[in-house]
Amino acid sequence: MTSEVVLARPDTSFEELARMLSTHRIGGLPVVDDDDKVMGVVSRTDLARRLGCLGRHESGRHRMARTPRRPDDRHPVAGSALAAGELMTSPAVTVHPEQRVVDAARIMERRHVNRLPVVDEEDRLIGITTRRDLLRVFLRTDAEILADVAGAVSGRAPAAHRVDGLRIDVRDGMVTVAGSPEPDLDATALIRATWRVDGVVGVVNRLTAGRESDH
Repeated sequence: MTSEVVLARPDTSFEELARMLSTHRIGGLPVVDDDDKVMGVVSRTDLARRLGCLGRHESGRHRMARTPRRPDDRHPVAGSALAAGELMTSPAVTVHPEQRVVDAARIMERRHVNRLPVVDEEDRLIGITTRRDLLRVFLRTDAEILADVAGAVSGRAPAAHRVDGLRIDVRDGMVTVAGSPEPDLDATALIRATWRVDGVVGVVNRLTAGRESDH
């Protein structure tokens, strides 16, 4: 996720939208209201589509109107009167930061979008994720994934317990968790924590019932 987001307001003009997309070399940006809640998304495709519609309209009108326009008669660029609120695709498809990367990838594929605004519990914009961001996650090495999984699993263990009884193996993003954790450890929570690590494409649960403590 990228936390520094280029964004627009509903009244951002067509020209300003085009400038921002070109300057920042991005394919789209979210449109937010005064509370930073996501209203929609404007993409290069949205701008091009509107230009195409206006172009066809202007072409038809010019075929009917024979009166030549004076050289100093300055006509605004097609679409310039439009603002982001009219150009955006709404409602926006969004995700929350706790959602897994694979879920975000599925949403992008299913909804045919290249970017997803990331929102908090009140639907306020906190970042944006793109297909490039997701690809970068899945290019993580097994060693990087293993280190994060170990940290995530350790964080799920109560302070009075250890997780030395666990064996974690990562191959091509597929994580295998095996061993016999202590009875007080929540195996379901351990597996869920493993799934949430970026780069994990699957989890094999080979945990067995732990031994009861002698104390």
